Amino acid sequence: MREPLGLIGLGLVGTALAERLLAAGFEVVGYDLVREKCERLASLGGRVAADGRDVAARACRVVLPLLTSQQVRTVIEADVLQADPPPSLIVDTTTGSPDDAEAAAEALAPHGIGYVDATLVGSSAQIARGEGVFLVGGSEGDVAACADILGAVGREAHHVGPVGAGARAKLMVNLVLGLNRAALAEGLAFAEALGLSPASVLPLLQGTMAYSRIMDTKGRKMVEGDLTPEARLAQHRKDVALILEQAGKHGQALPLSEEHLRLLDAAIAAGDGDLDNAALVRELTRRRRPFPPSEGRGEGG
Repeated sequence: MREPLGLIGLGLVGTALAERLLAAGFEVVGYDLVREKCERLASLGGRVAADGRDVAARACRVVLPLLTSQQVRTVIEADVLQADPPPSLIVDTTTGSPDDAEAAAEALAPHGIGYVDATLVGSSAQIARGEGVFLVGGSEGDVAACADILGAVGREAHHVGPVGAGARAKLMVNLVLGLNRAALAEGLAFAEALGLSPASVLPLLQGTMAYSRIMDTKGRKMVEGDLTPEARLAQHRKDVALILEQAGKHGQALPLSEEHLRLLDAAIAAGDGDLDNAALVRELTRRRRPFPPSEGRGEGG
């Protein structure tokens, strides 16, 4: 066993991280507001802390796989900075605002606490299999101080710049990833409208220049309707909103992402927010409407 490693946030990603870290020989002490998630950590062999502050006091390094930058800010203020003794390093895997990542580092620095925004590309299932990819922002020293954590969890880790750079890179990746997923969902809905079987066209797509790796992870879920969440649709809606916010600050138009946000909002309004993000295919099939047989046909020639 190595030194205790803290984990605050035991959702889909947090639990996947715990599995990887425990398998690598780390002693993991964690906490989540939802008791069932703490019980899941205990069943995996981790230790459950009394609260977030207890985690921060028992571990020199604390990993934060949270949903939003606001949650990170709350944990830093209420738990990390109130711990006695405080940890020496925060490894934040949250997909959040780059500005908030920089603010978190600034808040921690006067207390001698390092901060790394180690954003993680991959669904919870991919992370649990060791297939996640880290996009890391932070100082050379702080990144080196968490290299063993990154190596135990991810397939690759890319140090892309100072604090905030990891968050910026993750938003860029999520833009392309999300649009690939939306394109697949639209293509499968289109195939079905044409009378083609989505199950039969998926391998066809995978064997052509239309292929993207998202077909391997989300294609089956879309075709079979298995929408058990590995990454929730509502969570990606949050990411797309962050993408558009950052684009606005930098003067970049993102028309495809703007339409993507509208599709996600409609899907959430229809009750699909807590489903896997592959559920976007449901929103696209809901938009199918009957039309007269002659509609859209030319007059000959």
